[in-house]
Amino acid sequence: MTLFRIFLVTIIAVVGVYTAIVIANHGMGLYPIFFADIADMTWRGQFNLDFLCFLIMSGVWVAWRHAFSVRGLILGFAAFNLGAPFLAAYLLVESVRNKGDSAAILLGKARAANRR
Repeated sequence: MTLFRIFLVTIIAVVGVYTAIVIANHGMGLYPIFFADIADMTWRGQFNLDFLCFLIMSGVWVAWRHAFSVRGLILGFAAFNLGAPFLAAYLLVESVRNKGDSAAILLGKARAANRR
């Protein structure tokens, strides 16, 4: 679990620093560029579409993990919009809260308890 947590912190740091540099150099105009690349039907667009699907799965998984409660929907929305740094921070927090129990991290405490 320690290596996994180091991996998560590394993702937060690397993507966070990279994002700060991009924002400093190009501003906050991500969405128009992101969706324009998809509309252009290029390899960048293909990558963006693939990544968009990962973001959707991430958001749905986080919302599902919280039984689609209001809190879960808000966290799922955040996972979709904030990407890997959010999901890494979320998993880091959940790994500590669940004392490294992989089933509880992936399923949530209630579902993990019911499968035993």
